Amino acid sequence: MTTVATPIKKLAEDVASRIAAGEVIERPASVVKELVENSIDAGAQDIRVEIREGGRRLIRVADDGGGIPHDEVELAFQRYATSKLRSIEELTEVSTLGFRGEALPSIAAVSQVTVATRARGEEVGTLLRLEGGRVVDRDTRGAPRGTVITVENLFYNTPARLKFMRSVTTEARHVSELITCYAMAYPGLRFGLLSEGRRVFQSGGTGELYDVLVEVYGLEVAQRMLAIGNGSGTDSTVVVDGFVSEPLLHRSHARNLTALVNGRFVRDRLVNYAIREAYHGLLPKGRHPIVVLEIALPSQEVDVNVHPAKSEVRFRDTGAVFSAIQRAVRQTLARQAPLPANTTRVNWEQVVQARQHRLVGAGDRLAPRPGELALELQRTAEPAAPVGERTAKDKLPMLRVLGQLGRTYIIGEGPTGMYLIDQHAAHERVLYERLQSQRDRAAVASQTLVEPLVVEPGPRHAGIDEARLAKLRELGFDIEPFGGGAYLVQSVPAVLETGDLSQSIVDIMEEAEEADGTRPWEEEIIVSLACHGAIRSGQTLTLEQMKELIVQLEQASLPRSCPHGRPTMLHVSAEQLDREFGRR
Repeated sequence: MTTVATPIKKLAEDVASRIAAGEVIERPASVVKELVENSIDAGAQDIRVEIREGGRRLIRVADDGGGIPHDEVELAFQRYATSKLRSIEELTEVSTLGFRGEALPSIAAVSQVTVATRARGEEVGTLLRLEGGRVVDRDTRGAPRGTVITVENLFYNTPARLKFMRSVTTEARHVSELITCYAMAYPGLRFGLLSEGRRVFQSGGTGELYDVLVEVYGLEVAQRMLAIGNGSGTDSTVVVDGFVSEPLLHRSHARNLTALVNGRFVRDRLVNYAIREAYHGLLPKGRHPIVVLEIALPSQEVDVNVHPAKSEVRFRDTGAVFSAIQRAVRQTLARQAPLPANTTRVNWEQVVQARQHRLVGAGDRLAPRPGELALELQRTAEPAAPVGERTAKDKLPMLRVLGQLGRTYIIGEGPTGMYLIDQHAAHERVLYERLQSQRDRAAVASQTLVEPLVVEPGPRHAGIDEARLAKLRELGFDIEPFGGGAYLVQSVPAVLETGDLSQSIVDIMEEAEEADGTRPWEEEIIVSLACHGAIRSGQTLTLEQMKELIVQLEQASLPRSCPHGRPTMLHVSAEQLDREFGRR
């Protein structure tokens, strides 16, 4: 193919501005982030945010900060104009959230912006309107001290970017998460969020992080958060404070890991990895803690000028930061949820007790009473899900149940040796295929609750649209909006009737809310239902219960793995046993 050389030309100013804006403004939450940070830098005590259609139609941020002087309003929308940085030397000691001078011009380049502001000491305010980065109107008028910036029709002149926007629900959730994160970063400020005219979040500005946790996650969750001691995990330069959830309190998504570096909300892999390492061995597979970490270190020890969006940072001494975080979180967990001190001399019973302490309790299945185990409640034979014709390799041999090991594994004997079956993974596979079959026949077993349950997912939940609520009803839920962001649940799938319903429903609603059509979310919900309904590690089973579970597993289409892909069993052949005992 022949390449035709074209002359080099400088891009037109409007084209260059829109390209540059794409680095800073990725979605409505990016606009909110930049405007809220400007409000904080301006000394505001009260910051109110309003969005419509997830922020695509309208974003309005109002504050009572210092305002923009009359003769600087237009200058504020010129690229690289800033009041927060004067020289390259100051870049190494940035103490403000904003400093690049790119946010306002980037927002204006891809939207229609109206600014109403009055600076301290001025008698009248200034009104400025811009479209696509160009000033179309300017006037003076009365206004309270502070700034109100209204952004309308985001990406109206960049249709390619508009195509990549997610659903209104998803975009609204990103905005809500951002506001709650900054409310936790600055508990002394008052933050409010309205979405579609409904108040989603309001912090009191008391100065106490715990009070904000109550507003974000609810009183029940906040009471189960563990405070990191003042300055806990202190290294020579790194101080870590905040709250972490007890090991029995966890979520299905990692978005509840909130890292605040010198008051800046960031997404950082090092911080998240340190948190995961601190919780290593304490959480069920695929579960994540709720964590709010306040990390303070000298400004010269962290580079905030990594990305135009300022959502990433780079630490000078990554080892010190990792150690301080990992140690602070682990010490907090060990102090309030101690582990066995000498694992080399712990017997099997102690291991089982430690596992139960970590995995059984709030958020886990309640201990069953006779007749309550899900596999006993649903012994009626049902056809396996139409996963495809099973091959001889897929099928299980007839197994003879010998007993239970560590209240976690079922020991079985087959024609060719010994099998160790993970009781949770095995039951998860059974329930998953049963739910698939029931869904295909539009006959998902449902259980009416004795008392209706009110579930409040919190301000980070942006709501579920009617189409997805209808799908949840097809899967056995009777769930309706109950006002104020709450939901009334009157029936649930039968597999959930002995579990922690509130936690299970919140997890499943998060799955429904997360879906954007990019993956089969109904399958994810079925997997989640099977996981929450399955028997747990650390749960004692009778011999009859174990036999029944093995019979049901033998009838499954894909019995050798759970819906998450983990193996349900390990096979030790008779030949391998003979070799290990020196018989061969």
